[in-house]
Amino acid sequence: MLLTLSVTRGRCRTPVSILAALTQRAGAMFLCLLLITTAVDARAAKSGDIIGEMHEYTTWSADEDLLDIARADELGLIELMVANPGVDPWLPSRGVHLVLPTMHILPDAPRKGIVINTADLRLYYYDAEDGYFSYPLGVGRDGFLTPNGTTKIVRKKDHPSWYLTPSEIRDHPELPKVVPPGEDNPLGEYAMYLGWPSYLIHGTNTPWGIGRRTSRGCIRMYPEDIEWLFHKAPIGTPVTVVNQPVKLGWKDGELYIEVQPSTKQVDTMEETSKSPPPPDPIPLAGEADRILLKAGEDGERLDWPAIESALKDRQGYPIRITLPAADVAAAAASALPAASAANPPAANHAEASTH
Repeated sequence: MLLTLSVTRGRCRTPVSILAALTQRAGAMFLCLLLITTAVDARAAKSGDIIGEMHEYTTWSADEDLLDIARADELGLIELMVANPGVDPWLPSRGVHLVLPTMHILPDAPRKGIVINTADLRLYYYDAEDGYFSYPLGVGRDGFLTPNGTTKIVRKKDHPSWYLTPSEIRDHPELPKVVPPGEDNPLGEYAMYLGWPSYLIHGTNTPWGIGRRTSRGCIRMYPEDIEWLFHKAPIGTPVTVVNQPVKLGWKDGELYIEVQPSTKQVDTMEETSKSPPPPDPIPLAGEADRILLKAGEDGERLDWPAIESALKDRQGYPIRITLPAADVAAAAASALPAASAANPPAANHAEASTH
C-alpha cells in the first residue's frame, strides 16, 4: 500500500512538474512574441528623426586632404576630423580608412523652413514636397557668435555687394566700405538676408571655412549649396537657430544619440589641427532624464554603457542606444525559470508536507 501510494505520488508529481514547466515556457514564449510584436508595431511610429546613412571611404591619393573629402561628401572639416581621430587632416596619406558621418539626427525644433544647429555646424532645410536636407556651414567664432532664436528670410540677392559694418571697417581699414561682386567678395554669389540686422546666410570665396567657427556671426555655405538653397527657399521662409550639442532621435524603432564636441574642443582642433581634442565629457546625470523621457516605454531597452561612452567620446554622429527588443525579451524569458526555481509551485510544497 505504501509502495502504491509512493508510486501514485510519483505519478502525480510528474504531470504537475511537466505542466508547471510547460506553463512557464508558454508564458515565456508569449512574452517574447508580445514584446517582439509590440516592437515591430512601434517601429513605424518611432522613426523619422534621422536623415542619411553612415558611409566609409578609403583615400586613394597621397594628395587628398580632409578638406577635399569633406566637400565632396557634404561635410565640414571639423565633423570629419572628430569622426576620424588620429588622422592628419592635411596629409592623411594613401589608403587611410575614413568614417564619413553622413547620418544626422534632426534638431529638436519646428520642422519647417530652415533650422540651423550651431553645435553641429549644419543647416537643415525642410521641404514639404521633397523632404529633409542637411548641409555643412560656417558660423561665428568667439566674440561673434551666431545668435539663437527665430527669424525669417526678408530679402535675397544674387551677386551681392558686401557692405562692411562699423566693426569690420575698424578691423580692416584697408578695405573699401563696399566690396562689389567678384572673387574678392566674401559673400560669394548668393546671399539671403535675415530679419536680424547684419546677419545673412550666404556663400563664400573661401570654402575651407565651411564646417568651422570662423565667421563674424553670419552663416556661410559651400557655393554649390547656397546656390541650391537660394533658389529653393522663398522670401518669408522661417529660420530657427539653436545650439544643441546633444540630440536624440528614433530610426526604425531604435533610439540614437548624437553628441557634438564642445566649442572648446572645436577651438583646440582648429589651433592644433589634431583630433581627438582633450576630453570634455558630458555628465550622464545631466542628460538621463531627457533620455528616459525620449525613450518612453522603451526605457528598459536603454543601453546605459553605450550612452555614457557617447557622452564621453563626443564623436559627432548618431550612436544607437537601445538594445534589440528580441534580446530584451530573451533576457526576460530566461529570468522566469530562475524566478520559478526560487519560488517552487505550491503543489510541490503540499506534497512535501504529506511525508
